[in-house]
Amino acid sequence: MRHIYIRGILALVWVAAAIVCGLSGSMETAVVYVIAGGVFLYSAYSAWDKMKKDRGE
Repeated sequence: MRHIYIRGILALVWVAAAIVCGLSGSMETAVVYVIAGGVFLYSAYSAWDKMKKDRGE
């Protein structure tokens, strides 16, 4: 369960970095950071969903 939390926190860090880059005007970097945050968020969600299905919930 801990790895799911870590992936979620990393996703939030990447999205926060994207917001900062977007506000500073570096849109290309912001897009890259949004993609990285999305990948981490998808990874966390898929791991959480798999764990939930394995438990039978």
